[in-house]
Amino acid sequence: MIKIKPQDEADELQEAETFQPLTAQEVRQLRQKMPLLSVWRVVGVQILVGAVAALLAGWITERSVVALSVGYGALSVVIPAALFARGMTSPASSVNVGTAVFGFLLWEIVKIGLTLAMLLVAPRVVSQVSWPAMLVGLVLTMKVYWIALGFRSVFYPKVNFNTEQTNVR
Repeated sequence: MIKIKPQDEADELQEAETFQPLTAQEVRQLRQKMPLLSVWRVVGVQILVGAVAALLAGWITERSVVALSVGYGALSVVIPAALFARGMTSPASSVNVGTAVFGFLLWEIVKIGLTLAMLLVAPRVVSQVSWPAMLVGLVLTMKVYWIALGFRSVFYPKVNFNTEQTNVR
């Protein structure tokens, strides 16, 4: 069994005295090691992956309905993701921590709901929809989120610390 020693006032005072805020140089180094993920780059790569998957599916199967199904599956991820990104990068969602958390939950619910709605209307939008092909487009486009965590050079903005500006559009 692990016993936790209660902290007394002397321990708390010692911790408070040893805490030192970061210097400007240390903050620059920390930002360089851990840049923020650009959600717009993720959406852009999702568009690229969806387009390439639809073109490959059409080329391999020589059936336009398969290419349209893959493309629609990709759009079922890209459009809600773009709406989510727009909502999360708006100034209103970053007023304080509470609005940021509420905004994240709200836009995530909107994203999931829009994806489900797009999947439900798929037979009306794409005649003779190929469900397996549409699911391939959907899954390939969704997996871009995982790829974004691995390939930092593509998805993370380049930061010029001399001017404190990022090269993000």
